[in-house]
Amino acid sequence: MERSEIMSIIDIESRPVKTKSKKRKWREIEAIQDQYKLERELTDMVMNLDYEINEMMR
Repeated sequence: MERSEIMSIIDIESRPVKTKSKKRKWREIEAIQDQYKLERELTDMVMNLDYEINEMMR
């Protein structure tokens, strides 16, 4: 085996393989955060709608 082949093997083994999994985890985290944000916005909208309906009934 030549020196360049050995160095390329060492280089490949030393690279971090977890970058894809980290990106995937961050995407999942962002999706969960977006879902919570949407739920909060919808809850606020429902509360405002309930308030407006109550005001109209008076």
